[in-house]
Amino acid sequence: MAGKLSKSDLELASRLRVAVMRLSRRLRQQRSDQTLSLSQIAALGTLEHHGPLTPRELADHEKVQPPSMTRILAVLEERGLVSRAPHPTDGRQVLVTVTDEAVRMLKEDRRRRTAWLVQRLAELTPDEREALHAATPVLERLAQA
Repeated sequence: MAGKLSKSDLELASRLRVAVMRLSRRLRQQRSDQTLSLSQIAALGTLEHHGPLTPRELADHEKVQPPSMTRILAVLEERGLVSRAPHPTDGRQVLVTVTDEAVRMLKEDRRRRTAWLVQRLAELTPDEREALHAATPVLERLAQA
């Protein structure tokens, strides 16, 4: 169990928060499709990763209310990025899946953002890159909390 935070821990938290927010903003600026919201991109990524889901399952994954997911899916369906199909065992439900166009868009989006980050990493010293290698599992753990 974690102990009491020191003043330096509080300073670290503040500096880390600002750095992560700024890095996130810079990565968002590299997105290939600036017309989609972050919630829409996240929903597409979840569908691509987890396969077909009901709208409720997708809302649960994304930690949003079902009416919000309904609005997100309406936009994505209108843009041809998701399709709906009858649920194989529950006629009251539908399954939502990403289209080939969405997969292409997500792949290009990831490629652009990764390329930008690779360029930034190349500007760092070997010691700085090693520090990031060591910090990445910790950052992943924080992101899962």
